[in-house]
Amino acid sequence: MASSSVSRPAPSARFHAVAAGFLGWTMDAFDFFVVVFLVDTLAARFGVPKKDIVWSLTATLAMRPIGAVLFGLLADRYGRRVPLMANLIFFSTVEVACGFAPNYATFLVLRALFGIGMGGEWGVGASLAMESAPRRWRGLLSGVLQSGYSIGYLLAAVAARLVLPAWGWRAMFWVGGLPALLALYVRWHVPESEAWKQHRAPSWSAFGETVRRFLPRLGYLVALMTMMMFLSHGTQDLYPDFLKIEHGIAPSRVAEVAMLYNVGAVLGAVFFGHLSERIGRRYSMACALGLSLCVLPFWAFGATLAALACAAFLMQMGVQGAWGIIPAHLNELAPDQARGLVPGLAYQLGILFASPVNSIEYALRDRIGYGRALAVFEGAVIVVLAALVLLGSEQRGRQFVSETALVERG
Repeated sequence: MASSSVSRPAPSARFHAVAAGFLGWTMDAFDFFVVVFLVDTLAARFGVPKKDIVWSLTATLAMRPIGAVLFGLLADRYGRRVPLMANLIFFSTVEVACGFAPNYATFLVLRALFGIGMGGEWGVGASLAMESAPRRWRGLLSGVLQSGYSIGYLLAAVAARLVLPAWGWRAMFWVGGLPALLALYVRWHVPESEAWKQHRAPSWSAFGETVRRFLPRLGYLVALMTMMMFLSHGTQDLYPDFLKIEHGIAPSRVAEVAMLYNVGAVLGAVFFGHLSERIGRRYSMACALGLSLCVLPFWAFGATLAALACAAFLMQMGVQGAWGIIPAHLNELAPDQARGLVPGLAYQLGILFASPVNSIEYALRDRIGYGRALAVFEGAVIVVLAALVLLGSEQRGRQFVSETALVERG
């Protein structure tokens, strides 16, 4: 038993691994959602219709699978740490460059490149964090990890409230260069994944065979993640614009509402993530989706700012409550030898197939009105997603690291 305790990663090392994944996803989300608060500003600055700025969001989402494949393959063959550091530096550099874009064409190319970086961060960071997390805390820490996305959105709202009026739109992107410093944190404090050391494929051909055998389940995971992306981006990306256009709410108030509903998102991710350790991943996700479905009419048709804000808080508590379970759920279902690739690839292929969501909702708005477009589309998404979740499988509490191997190495 003494040898086992020596070889097992220290609690501080586990903390640093989870913290690195959380902080990386937080800053990645911040860099993405900056554009959500700049749709009108960027359209005026570049002299293009608002739909072109919305299209830049689609381009970012569509390029994410490339990053998942590139950085996921590197993570499964060469370890989690170095690809994660390279990813952090890459997307931070591109984000800063967006602040120097002289025209729309340049901006669009940069946002597409940013999508590659964004696509690589989640898979590598999530595999490192979940492989390091204690099994009994995996659901809770999964919620903490995924809540980084909502906290990034919250920070973008804070920047829209404070940075944008004081220093202008370019500074919003320049702040996004800060994640590059996180690479130093990973370099100094985060150990390599013990699970990766134990299960690393001996060759590219062995790795390819593992992925080939997993393809049927990968198809299910991609379908699941496609609907999850329709849910999250369909309820988040255009909601600030909806509040401004449909209800005439001032941009400063919109930013405050966004701050509020992202607090709900963080609470939901942590609560339902922890709940998943008690009632299972699928049933916990179904409960979170049920909450979102119940508040949907108030979220889309609330008559006052207070009603809309409260409904948005509960909506995102449910949406991100379901999302808080995803890091643990996908990593538990993934094969050991391809855990760096499979969860991230399923996640990002889902966003590829769901990438037109903003354009679809924006087009529906012109036909049936903004509120109805959001309500009808997201209502259908929630019902289909709940069925898909309950029909699937789970491997809650699956062991990633062999205790026998730890004892032998000790």
